[in-house]
Amino acid sequence: MPKRPEHLDDLFDDWPYEFGEVVARKTRGRDGREVLQLRIDLGVMQLETTGRPDGELPGGHATYLDYLEQQFADDQEGFELDEVRCVEIDREFVQYYHRRIAWLSLGQFEQAVADADHTLALMDFSSLHTPHSEWAEMHEQYRPFVLFHRVQAAALAALEMLNPKAAVVEIEDGMEQIEEAYQLLGAEDADLREDEFLVRLGEMKRSLEQQYEVEPPLAKQLAEAIASEQYELAAELRDRIAGHRGPKR
Repeated sequence: MPKRPEHLDDLFDDWPYEFGEVVARKTRGRDGREVLQLRIDLGVMQLETTGRPDGELPGGHATYLDYLEQQFADDQEGFELDEVRCVEIDREFVQYYHRRIAWLSLGQFEQAVADADHTLALMDFSSLHTPHSEWAEMHEQYRPFVLFHRVQAAALAALEMLNPKAAVVEIEDGMEQIEEAYQLLGAEDADLREDEFLVRLGEMKRSLEQQYEVEPPLAKQLAEAIASEQYELAAELRDRIAGHRGPKR
């Protein structure tokens, strides 16, 4: 039997790296299971599609977060995030980041939402049990970025289900969460108006509203009419809202 070559020349020749682009694909493992591959500079990553991206079972659990939650449940008073646990948390953050961007690149939006939710839950757990505030802040600074990915994926998943109204709601809710995250980080209102994530989501929302003729909720239209001193329109909107609510009993 000929010796299998150890180099990756053929793989790299067939699948070149594209600078500045996220290049991912789905393929099959030796046992037929579906796996993700992410082409990166100087190499290729292979990730599992379920559970932890590296396929490990920390302490017999599907993820390290699941393992930590069990450890905390078993010993709440003595539980702490020591150096070893902090390193493992960081590993899981990085793994889920790579798989999240791979899902986004492939248009697998529900999977991207699920991986973003896992990262946010791991972030919540880390901040709650942090050994020191600096370590928590190191992760919390990325919360707006993870939320940005999540909002995009959730909105696009809603569009795939032919529900543009739900997509707009996902964007509106997500923008509020991003703003709250920034405020907790000490951002000023002026900074939020120029933030790239909020600007891009705002453009996405307006594009959907125009393309699909999606109107904002009546209560929001009323607030905007009052703020811009369009009192006749505000009165009309109040009547419409009263009509939706029906008579009082």
